[in-house]
Amino acid sequence: MPTYQYRCSSCGFEYEVFQRMSDDALTTCTECGKETFERVISASGGFVLKGSGFYGTDYCGSKSPSKGSESGGACSTCPHAK
Repeated sequence: MPTYQYRCSSCGFEYEVFQRMSDDALTTCTECGKETFERVISASGGFVLKGSGFYGTDYCGSKSPSKGSESGGACSTCPHAK
């Protein structure tokens, strides 16, 4: 579920909320109660990949060579293959 950031054009109050994309945008400010709440574009990164397994180098070259392997254990598409 995405995080949306809202700002009130009357009082300047800012608010972040988890909403479905299909939900209606908020219009009433939770601080001053006026109908001046607007969705703003957030500069925060919402999608982060962490851990191993997301890069080609995580799959290749770090394993010991297996029997019968000509490439030294690295996959054929790995840029680090010898």
